[in-house]
Amino acid sequence: MTSALIDRVRHRLAGADMEMTAAVVAHAVRSEAGGVLADSDVLEALQVLRQEFSGAGPLDPLLDDPGTTDVLVTAPDQVWVDGTTGLRRTGITFPDEDAVRRLAQRLAVAAGRRLDDASPCVDGWLPGSGVRLHAVLPPIADRTCLSLRVLRPATHDLRALQELGTFDAEIADALRAIVRKRLAFLVIGGTGSGKTSLLSALLGCVSPAERIVCVEDASELSPDHPQFVRLTARPANVEGAGEVTTRELVREALRMRPDRIVVGEVRGAEVKELLTSLNTGHEGGAGTLHANSPAEVPARLEALGALGGLSPEALRSQVAAAVRVVLHMRRDDNSRYLNEIGVFEREPELAVRPVWTRESGWLAKELLC
Repeated sequence: MTSALIDRVRHRLAGADMEMTAAVVAHAVRSEAGGVLADSDVLEALQVLRQEFSGAGPLDPLLDDPGTTDVLVTAPDQVWVDGTTGLRRTGITFPDEDAVRRLAQRLAVAAGRRLDDASPCVDGWLPGSGVRLHAVLPPIADRTCLSLRVLRPATHDLRALQELGTFDAEIADALRAIVRKRLAFLVIGGTGSGKTSLLSALLGCVSPAERIVCVEDASELSPDHPQFVRLTARPANVEGAGEVTTRELVREALRMRPDRIVVGEVRGAEVKELLTSLNTGHEGGAGTLHANSPAEVPARLEALGALGGLSPEALRSQVAAAVRVVLHMRRDDNSRYLNEIGVFEREPELAVRPVWTRESGWLAKELLC
């Protein structure tokens, strides 16, 4: 099989409006070859071309691995994977830079996005896969860079997290008490620290008699709860229409008779609607927030509140009245654990006071009451 023949078959299939089955690809190979090909040549072509026209090509085995969280392509011969074993380089390679670019553009089309010289960056979700796509083309990057984030449903309960070493039995009881007392809380931490897993486990502790309405950017939370209702945001299509924002969905959630409102990840102006709901009778709400430490949470919330038109003073008042607890998750090497529990205080400025740390134990347990 020559590269010229592969290119001819590729162009032939690119213009075909049909499902790329093995029979279709084999027929295209034999037609373009103009003669009799050995079965081994046909099989080689099938392997090369089906990778280009279905799924994520050579990256599919990595995405199918249940331990994978990220697949990163930084060059044709540099494919990296992150997950339960940490970041490592794989043996997977692409033939050349054009092969990486073709895959990135095909995935962008599948996500309803455009990726070309006029629009060299793309961010979107691959349909039905729970995979978030990000790609950048040259000259914005030296080479085509492809990032695939795998979002898997968070199904662990508190007992499972305890067995994994996320916290001990005493802290598990304290977390259950936070939920039982309907204290609104935020789970914070960096990317991949286990924020969503902890939030899902805590929602599973909510009384079955309570109705939870959850707003997410992508479907990740899967608590074991009989009255869990999920609303998922939707990006605009390639024409720029049809967008449904997280902020809009928080407003919709208020009309759905919720006992608790949850925002899977607070990342923008929706913080205003969330705080409003927590201050109008919807106690025990929750969400996750990207922050490196509890001390950074007030400033982070102020920045997000500004996007929603909240002044720093108004946001501090709303947070102090509505949100009680901050749970800080941390990731070291391959372990994820609860590192700190804090409570909001507003004397003289809004701050998070630690009441328990993994290193020192309880500092002021009575403040959780």
